[in-house]
Amino acid sequence: MSQPPMISCPLKQTNEIDWVYPLKAHIRQAYGDDPERYTEECNTLNRLRQDMRGAGKDSAAGRDLLYRYYGQLELLDLRFPVDENHIKISFTWLDAFTHKPISQYSLAYEKASIIFNISAVLSCHAANQNRFEDAGLKTAYHSFQAAAGMFTYINENFLHAPSTDLSRDTVKTLISIMLAQGQEVFLQKQIADGKKVGLLAKLASQASYLYAQAVEGVQENAQKGVFDKVWVQVAQVKHHFSSSLAQYYQALADDDTDAHGMAIARLQAAEVDGRDALRIAAAFPSSVSPNSNLNSDTGACLTDASRKHLANVQERLAAFNKDNDFIYHQTIPAETTLSIIPKLPAAKAIPVSELYQGQDIQRIIGPDIFQKLVPMSVTESASLYDEEKAKLIRAEAENVETANGEMAASLDYLKLPESLDILKGGMDQEPSADEGFRAWCEELAGHEPFGKAFEQLSADKSTINGFLDRCTKQLDMEESICEKMRSKYGADWTQQPSSRLTSTLWNDIQSYRGAIDEASISDTQLLNTARQHESDFDEMRSAGETDEADVLYQRAMQKAGASRSRGTNGVTSPASPQEGSLLDDDYGEGGTTVPDQIAKVEDLLKRLSLIKRDRMQVLKDLKEKAQGDDISNVLILNKKSIANHESQLFQAELEKYRPHQNRLLQGTHKQTVLMKELTKAYGDLLQDKRVRSEQLRYENFTRQRNQVATKYKRVFQAFNGLVDGLVRAQSFYSEMKDTVESLEKNVETFVSNRRSEGAQLLGQIERDKANFSGGQADRERDRLRDLMERMAMDPSSSPTKPSTSRPPPVSRPSQTQDPYSNKSQPPASSNYYPRPLSNPNIAPSLHLPAGLPRGYPQQSAPGATHGQRMGEAGGLPSVNDPYNPMVYPFQSPLSPPPPGQGVYYHNQVQAPHHTYSQQAYPQNGQYPHQGYVPPPPPPGPPPSSQMNFGNPDMSHPSGPGGYAYHQPPRQNGGTATQQEQHDPWAGLNAWK
Repeated sequence: MSQPPMISCPLKQTNEIDWVYPLKAHIRQAYGDDPERYTEECNTLNRLRQDMRGAGKDSAAGRDLLYRYYGQLELLDLRFPVDENHIKISFTWLDAFTHKPISQYSLAYEKASIIFNISAVLSCHAANQNRFEDAGLKTAYHSFQAAAGMFTYINENFLHAPSTDLSRDTVKTLISIMLAQGQEVFLQKQIADGKKVGLLAKLASQASYLYAQAVEGVQENAQKGVFDKVWVQVAQVKHHFSSSLAQYYQALADDDTDAHGMAIARLQAAEVDGRDALRIAAAFPSSVSPNSNLNSDTGACLTDASRKHLANVQERLAAFNKDNDFIYHQTIPAETTLSIIPKLPAAKAIPVSELYQGQDIQRIIGPDIFQKLVPMSVTESASLYDEEKAKLIRAEAENVETANGEMAASLDYLKLPESLDILKGGMDQEPSADEGFRAWCEELAGHEPFGKAFEQLSADKSTINGFLDRCTKQLDMEESICEKMRSKYGADWTQQPSSRLTSTLWNDIQSYRGAIDEASISDTQLLNTARQHESDFDEMRSAGETDEADVLYQRAMQKAGASRSRGTNGVTSPASPQEGSLLDDDYGEGGTTVPDQIAKVEDLLKRLSLIKRDRMQVLKDLKEKAQGDDISNVLILNKKSIANHESQLFQAELEKYRPHQNRLLQGTHKQTVLMKELTKAYGDLLQDKRVRSEQLRYENFTRQRNQVATKYKRVFQAFNGLVDGLVRAQSFYSEMKDTVESLEKNVETFVSNRRSEGAQLLGQIERDKANFSGGQADRERDRLRDLMERMAMDPSSSPTKPSTSRPPPVSRPSQTQDPYSNKSQPPASSNYYPRPLSNPNIAPSLHLPAGLPRGYPQQSAPGATHGQRMGEAGGLPSVNDPYNPMVYPFQSPLSPPPPGQGVYYHNQVQAPHHTYSQQAYPQNGQYPHQGYVPPPPPPGPPPSSQMNFGNPDMSHPSGPGGYAYHQPPRQNGGTATQQEQHDPWAGLNAWK
């Protein structure tokens, strides 16, 4: 017996295309990558399309091959815009029914054609099943529904179909055919299983309804030349056949309910539909076209099935009429009055997402061919999901940290488990030093005492002061000699005063002295610290060298009152033989003993520790699982469906972490319960008198231990402070020595240049005196007369003792008359000796040589400079002022000096350590712009504080600067040589 034929959809055919070149070109342009790296991927996609073209139309392998290619197209669509404006590939497909070729550049057309072929393969696979077997029946039932689902996917997702087979009306008709045939297959299964006639009537009624819809669509498409006309006949036969089956089974159901008249009426209606089905089946052509996908025996099968069913209906109708005529005598209603048989749908379109439900869809589609090219949209979605995961992990980690912190805080408040060790006799051993104390002692071991370091600092400081003293002495000596020469030779001595040139040097000297004084204060503080902790340093050094840190620590604890025999509070120590451990006591009061209470507390602590360990392990597992969780494939496969539902997908994916979250939550709840039990149990334990005594003893011991640790920590910090301070001090003095050595060289260079300049000037004066010896006596008489006239104005104001300070110079009238010439002189400077301000930012000469070393405080130059010892600028002296020849201004030179050489400017020196060259000073015949002619000094002894630069036995004229003693030329050269060995200014001994 042959099974009823089924309609199956023909497949679309396509031409070959080339994926390789267009994809490589796009990779080069859009991704900027080397397309040759993706040659294998492009070839793989090309092979998939070739294999798809030869897929079998009635096998599951052909279905999977088509779906694999379709899945790769979906993945490809995420990376490559295949359309008319970007990657232009012409996809040519033949219409499945009209065989007309249609070409488009759209990838959607390619995918729709593939989906159509998948549906066609499913329908062919279902139609060719052996439905007399259960396996074949189930496969056909599922495949027809799947085909309907794929056709539905085309109508829902692909609009504006370019071909007839993909149009909405055509696809809708195919959906009706597939669902009707699926309903028919299910009905056949229920008839074979002998189900109730009422159920069979409802299933047949639904099948008739679906075939009626299919008949309408098939007739319309057949008229357009889309479907073969035999499809119309098959659909009509099945429609009438299903309607006859529905009436037949409903008649049997009515007969069972004693509705014999109605049963006869339904059988009559079934006979009418049966005759129509047989009539159409008998007219079925003996041969069909290959495009109809029907066999040549389709007409015979339909005729045979219809004839058998009609004979069965007629037999039942005759039997029911006989019984009604002889027994029931019920009225037979008209067919139009019969109620409609209820419908029971058993077939529905299976969505694409459920097509491979229960199977590994990744295995069917295969790995993403272009997985190395990740689209930006997927990357962004994956990043959003990673952020959701990170939020979940952070929240759980914070909860775990909070729970651990609460446990730690509670145990620390209860002083557990340390207090249990004390109660169990944990203090019976000797108090040992902690690792920090041992490290401190080892740090001090081998370190020499600080005495040598302080001695070295003192020596360096003395050396620096010696440098500064020599500099001061040389500058004072040079200045004194210069002013003596000026007093002696008057206007002829045109060398520029030293005070204008040495301001920066004096500022440097005073600044360095201030820095040394500040450093001395710091040295004193370091020395006091060293003396204060010297004994502690020695103890820790010795303990570190002999590895007896524990001994030193125990001695310190004994001094602090933690003696093993008896503490300072009079309480016997835990190790005293008078008392045993609390674990040995049993009070016999009938209650819980101390050992039992301690054991209970320990058990609770152990359970809390297990909870904490389990919690950390769960958190670790959660982090590892989240780290390996990558839903990129899920996002790629569902890119179109989750465009606006990413949050829902993320929440669904995050549900996989729910078990870990529940375990963490349960652990926190258990910890809360156990902490309450622990607090109560430990509180009961502490109510015991012996326990309170032991706890008090432990608190005293802890306090004493903290005192010892604090003391030696302070000592160690003082040691480190001393080491650092001495290192900085040594560095400071080392740099300062280099600085003052450079300063001394500058001073020596300056003095040497001044001495050379003075020698040249003295030679010039001697030559001038030789040339003008005739007029020298007259000039001297005029000078003495002028001086005596001035002194005669107020004889009582003459000083009776030499002045030790130099009054400030004053300005002379704008025009002064040289007593030795008739030339009018320009006004002299009214501020010839003022010292520059000590502020290095204002000083017109040298900059401060090299900044002071860091680590010690720097001191700015004091406000009082060396120039103040020579007097500040002021007005004309009164008659009561002591005599001071320095108040008289310079006379103008006979001829102006060359440009740039009249005055010495220190600004020409750029290096921080100044080097004074002889070229910076006026040479022979080059005079400063202004000079003065001091009058002869009054008689009187020199100041006691004035230095002696000539013959120490000779008296010197008085004056603020004194006069350089001039030794007349001696005939004996040996005496002059001996004097040069003792006088640093031996070059000036020939001055007159």
